[in-house]
Amino acid sequence: MVKGLYIAHSAMINEQHRMDTMTNNLANIATVGFKKEGATSQTFADAMAVRIKDSSNWYLDRRLGNMQPGVKIGESYTDWSEGSIRETGNTFDLALSTKGFFKIEYTDKAGVTTTKYTRDGTFTLDLNGVLRTKDGDYVLDTNGNHIQMDPTQPASVDRQGNIFQNGNQPLAQIAVTDIENYDYIAKYGENLYDLVEGGTEVPSQAQVLSGYLEQSNVDAVPEMVSMITIQRHYEMNQKIIQTMDSTLEKAVNDVGKLR
Repeated sequence: MVKGLYIAHSAMINEQHRMDTMTNNLANIATVGFKKEGATSQTFADAMAVRIKDSSNWYLDRRLGNMQPGVKIGESYTDWSEGSIRETGNTFDLALSTKGFFKIEYTDKAGVTTTKYTRDGTFTLDLNGVLRTKDGDYVLDTNGNHIQMDPTQPASVDRQGNIFQNGNQPLAQIAVTDIENYDYIAKYGENLYDLVEGGTEVPSQAQVLSGYLEQSNVDAVPEMVSMITIQRHYEMNQKIIQTMDSTLEKAVNDVGKLR
């Protein structure tokens, strides 16, 4: 019976983790380019239970059989499917037609500069004509440089990411890349991604869509249905613990009591 308490407890912890993941998805349903996450569950390995210090069997531990300690939190994963495309009419609102990432120069609070990746193409020009993200990070071109243009002149961006302004020659080409194996991508925060050690960049086949933004790929209806299911699983295991606790209380306090 005590084993059942641990099994129900592990199930509640797992459902709590799934709920945290689900609520994070719902909180980012309006975040441009956001990719929803999911969580898997695993069972603990069976453990052989024994009776220790049992002198009835030649001082050998007596086997009681296999025990299943319940469920544990598995791996978290990211759904990389593309979200819907929304038209904005803003030249520097950019979306990618298929898999790929924009390259961003990111500087943290300690002043360390690194390259990050994002699907969020909400870009803008600063007063000096430098193309930046909505958080102020630099958008990189194919040579790894900042993109500089005249902020007083109109500009256009073609499907290859070339930026044109006052002429037929492109000023720069926005860097768009892909990752060979998405297992080497880690979420950094602020809608950015890191390429972890072992990951490799590869050319992207994505077209750059100027005047459009990719929406989050979170669908509210399935997420809400899953949330209700998770809540019911949690309450069910909570009820199991309450029932076992009540039974144990009676066993300890009432069974064998002298009248």
